[in-house]
Amino acid sequence: MIPIEPLQSPGDTGALIPHLFRREFSRIVAVLSRLFGLQHIEIAEDIAGETFLAALEIWPYKGIPPNPTAWLYAIARNKARNYLHRDQIFTVKVMPALTHGTPGAEEMEIDLTEKNISDSQLQMLFAVCHPSLSMESQICLALRILCGFGIDEIATAFLTNKETINKRLFRAREKLRSGHSAIIFPAGAEFAQRLEAVLLTIYLLFSEGYYSESQDNVLREDLCGEAMRLTRLLIDNASTHLPAVDALFALMCFHASRFPARKAANGEMILYADQDEALWDQSLIAQGAWHLHQSSQGEMFSKYHLEAGIAYWHTIKTDSPEKWENILQLHNRLLRLAYSPVAALNRTFALFKARGREEAIAAAEKLTLTENPYYHMLLGELYKEVDREKAADHLRNAKALARTQADKQAIQRAISGLEA
Repeated sequence: MIPIEPLQSPGDTGALIPHLFRREFSRIVAVLSRLFGLQHIEIAEDIAGETFLAALEIWPYKGIPPNPTAWLYAIARNKARNYLHRDQIFTVKVMPALTHGTPGAEEMEIDLTEKNISDSQLQMLFAVCHPSLSMESQICLALRILCGFGIDEIATAFLTNKETINKRLFRAREKLRSGHSAIIFPAGAEFAQRLEAVLLTIYLLFSEGYYSESQDNVLREDLCGEAMRLTRLLIDNASTHLPAVDALFALMCFHASRFPARKAANGEMILYADQDEALWDQSLIAQGAWHLHQSSQGEMFSKYHLEAGIAYWHTIKTDSPEKWENILQLHNRLLRLAYSPVAALNRTFALFKARGREEAIAAAEKLTLTENPYYHMLLGELYKEVDREKAADHLRNAKALARTQADKQAIQRAISGLEA
């Protein structure tokens, strides 16, 4: 159990309860879901929700207990036991399986030790990344069950509304329930397949925060932080600590190291070339380098290895031809292994830095990603020393397609610079 520093003033509940909810809600749900079975996941969520409702009702009047986390776990245990006692279905079908028909079932142990919490969350991660679910559903479930995100927050992350997210979560739970999915590590060949889905879910969760288009916020560090926390769960378990996991964590460390320099005080994104290197977190860069080295052990090779290598070179603030040639070659390998429009755009920028504008313009225009604002931003940059009017046209297209006010403002400044 991770200790929480006690806050003794009743007025501190406004800050403490949301903090505890984000961390402990998912832990309680994972443990109870593992205990009751995935088909009863909504019951686990209800019990966890009632636990925090009790804190909201009691703490403002009686004060925060000396150990808030222990208090929450005690309430969750009691509520789970009460539910087992009063609900007929649980009494008839679930209780015998949990207690094996032994006397004193009412005293059954609900294990909320740190090890069982970690194991439960990790196995839950594999359960929600089921191949029967769409990738969007997997991420929604991960955010809700494993990260403690509210429906409003998930809707914001996906640029949609609460009703859509509720329907998506309901359908996902029904699929898991009807498929009789178990909260266990899959065996044999299925493990490798499911691990690939787990890593992709975490990767997309991090990307959702890194390239945020929600709430006019260009960077959502909460999403990135949860992705890193889930990856750390994989690293800390011997059966899931594999080279691709280290490579993914290295990639996230390198990107996260530049967070303080990536966003201006007014919320606008600061482009890589304009970032203050002094703001980069050198401890995260060192941590990423260590995990990248660890990822080279064994024969497993993944796109995360290549992306981590690219991210590593971006932690070296120099415009030397050697740097950009290395980045270009890594992009070339990445496109052969796992093509994506974003990777193709990034590769074209590396081509510009390594080989010049002419080659880069020819490569960029072959992509024809006319509905992508970053495509037009790239061409605006490439054309600004060749054809300023064409560069301005691309930037105007980028502004029309941009989804956040911060991006629109940054693009308008670039347009104004060209017109001046």
